[in-house]
Amino acid sequence: MQTAEKIKPCYPLFRDDDYKKNLAEKRQLFEEGHGPDKVWETFVWTTTQEYQDLNFKREALTVDPAKACQPLGAVLCASGFHKTLPYVHGSQGCVAYFRTYFNRHFKEPCSCVSDSMTEDAAVFGGQKNMFDGLANAKAIYKPDMIAVSTTCMAEVIGDDLNAFINNTKKEGHIPQEYPVPFAHTPSFVGSHTTGWDNMLEGIIRSFTLNFMEGKKVGSNGKLNIVAGFETYLGNYRVIKRMLGEMDVDYTYLSDASEVFDTPADGEFRMYAGGTTIDEVKDAPNAITTLLLQPAQLEKSKKFIENTWTHDIPKLNIPMGVEWTDELLMKVSELTGKAIPESLAKERGRCMDLIADSHAWLHGKKFALYGDPDFVMGMVKILLECGAEPTHILSHNANKRWGKAMEKLLASSPFGVNGKVYVGNDLWHMRSLCFTDKPDFLIGNSYGKYIQRDTRYKGEEFEVPLIRLGFPLFDRHHLHRQTTMGYEGMMSIVTQLTNAVLEQLDKETIGMGTTDYNFDLVR
Repeated sequence: MQTAEKIKPCYPLFRDDDYKKNLAEKRQLFEEGHGPDKVWETFVWTTTQEYQDLNFKREALTVDPAKACQPLGAVLCASGFHKTLPYVHGSQGCVAYFRTYFNRHFKEPCSCVSDSMTEDAAVFGGQKNMFDGLANAKAIYKPDMIAVSTTCMAEVIGDDLNAFINNTKKEGHIPQEYPVPFAHTPSFVGSHTTGWDNMLEGIIRSFTLNFMEGKKVGSNGKLNIVAGFETYLGNYRVIKRMLGEMDVDYTYLSDASEVFDTPADGEFRMYAGGTTIDEVKDAPNAITTLLLQPAQLEKSKKFIENTWTHDIPKLNIPMGVEWTDELLMKVSELTGKAIPESLAKERGRCMDLIADSHAWLHGKKFALYGDPDFVMGMVKILLECGAEPTHILSHNANKRWGKAMEKLLASSPFGVNGKVYVGNDLWHMRSLCFTDKPDFLIGNSYGKYIQRDTRYKGEEFEVPLIRLGFPLFDRHHLHRQTTMGYEGMMSIVTQLTNAVLEQLDKETIGMGTTDYNFDLVR
């Protein structure tokens, strides 16, 4: 039993005899479940081609989605602006979900409030909640800006954010000039990447739509950088470093890298870093705007092109060698700044790393899932290393992305056997891992259940998970890594190669039986 002197975590606590007895009695007396033979029979059936065919006929049901909802993305976007408080017009439970999602991924506090809509607001509308909520949030947390998004409840009843915010100011709850940009982010359509895009468009619209007089493209000599829904903090930093080495001036439109990575020095920072309001107002004067994850930024792209009249270059996410080359060459073309020797050397070190590791990755089969741009970048990296992406799944992608992915696969002999799945979920991926087993699965923490299920059928069926993407809950500090640029390429190839070698060790660890390849020279 637990005592003050002997505290155990849940594992191995629940392997103690008294807990095993309690759990067994609970199962026997209350669960009324099927016997182990029937459970095993059903499990095995779910691993068959017959079940997969039925699974892929699903139309009105999602099982284990590989995406989150819009307001989650809106909260991340708002967090990337200086002294900005994300505010969700909806229930307290929704905000608790968003905050805990980021708490678990970043291992950092996430400052976000709601106006706690309950049953009466669902019937009569949430305007009164907003009156009190905006006034209290401004008074207590003292932000320079409050960025409002919505949840399912507010969208289903049709709350009008623009009207509610204007009425809040007219009633004197907050000053007329106080900035409260907003975005409608219904959770039942789109995904977290859509919500990020909607929130960015809402913020830049608020500060520039009616203030374009005197603005001139290129007059501030900067580039605008838009990361999109980005939770690898190293990616913000690697782009800043490369632009710094090129002596290029830039503005990140939403930069959450500081607020989700504050130091432990005794000072609590509710707001840290981020894009200032003045930088947003000046953004139309930039040379142009570079979208690092273009597949998820359609609404912002349309506004920037139509209102700011920026000629946005067509780029891919800067993952892998070729697409990083494209970004740097485009930056050089736009700014007239040369690519320095330091970045050329870094590229050379990246090529050396690929040469060292490609023999281990060549021909290995990878299934992968995640957000559209990230998956596109991962497939590019795999192809550049001679690996074979087999099942490529993105739940929140569209048909245009699917065609672009098929074109990318067709461009390499290593991609000819790859199959693209748009709008499918992780239960579909589970079927694919059973019927057409890859060597590895690449994805977020939720893939561990697929690894567990495949292993449950037998060790020879196990598909090991390589954790890349969002969210990453069950491993620490991966959110600080880098996936973009040459640095990101080196980080990912290191992770992939070592996963291959780890699996090789696992398969050759038998003393006197399989240890003929359990060596130190690799």
